[in-house]
Amino acid sequence: MPNIAERLRTPPKSDKKLGPHKEAWCEFHKVFSHPISNCLALGHQLDELVKSGFLNDYLAEPEGTETPTASGEDQGHEMPVHGEIHTISGGFSGGGSTASQHKRYARSVMSVEVQAVNDVLDVDLTFTKADLRDIVPHDNEPVVIYVVTAGRKVHRVLVNQGSSADVMFCSTFNKLQLSPDQLRPYTGCLYGFAGDQVKVQGHLEPRTTFTDGFASRTENIRYLVVNASSAYNVLLGRPALNRLRAVASTRHMKMKLPDLSGKVITINSDQQEANKCYENSLKTKRGVFMVTERPPSRDGDARTGISRVESARERRPEPAEDIVETQIGGRTFKLGK
Repeated sequence: MPNIAERLRTPPKSDKKLGPHKEAWCEFHKVFSHPISNCLALGHQLDELVKSGFLNDYLAEPEGTETPTASGEDQGHEMPVHGEIHTISGGFSGGGSTASQHKRYARSVMSVEVQAVNDVLDVDLTFTKADLRDIVPHDNEPVVIYVVTAGRKVHRVLVNQGSSADVMFCSTFNKLQLSPDQLRPYTGCLYGFAGDQVKVQGHLEPRTTFTDGFASRTENIRYLVVNASSAYNVLLGRPALNRLRAVASTRHMKMKLPDLSGKVITINSDQQEANKCYENSLKTKRGVFMVTERPPSRDGDARTGISRVESARERRPEPAEDIVETQIGGRTFKLGK
């Protein structure tokens, strides 16, 4: 049998946090951060040994083994369908902020129209195992990047494919030192799953640059400015992702998009910032997680807002009988009678 340990390269020592699990020991890195079964660096080296043929003895399979297939009866079985559940959408994503714009958009999607394809931007965006080399093991962290807009680098930008709007929070707007005169009025409303709202200040389209340090792409991104607290500075939703033709992968913690010459820009997620934002979003009572837009209702309700998903308050147990205060060792305790 081959000696696998002799072929493995010892990873260099680093002060970088390699995982969120303080009690999980990785024998390969010699640190408490993640279990060795989830070690991406070890998995990548083993994958290289497999490709070189060094581990063929471990991969040999008995002849005649076949993968079991489902029977014809199971393949023909269908689960009963009791109804349909659709996602919430609208606003700029649905053609505009008014009801008439949404109706016009609904009619347009039913028609077939041949459009010329921009071959320069029509490139294949793929993620491979090589994209996992520099990734720290994580527990389903979101993709958090930075962008450059209004002459400043903005960190904590959440790539949120579940949002039908690109959102900039008022705190970020103020830090960018932008003038309120730059805001254009927005007549629609922002809603989430709970239906509650906060005020929308307006929208603006600053030029925003996305870069990986080697190539860059600058586009006008239309942000809705909202007055709400959040662990993030900006939510990058489907409108911007579709405009950029960008694809994000939470497994690989990267976002890829083509530049104007057809090259692929690979933006790494800031895992340290992503972890901090996630922890802060659990602490805040008004964390924004999902955004959607729709036009005002027919009765002329012009309220505007953005939904938030509130963490349920922890319900503590309460005593079933009267209590009395008792001094024990100089400390006061409340005990049941």
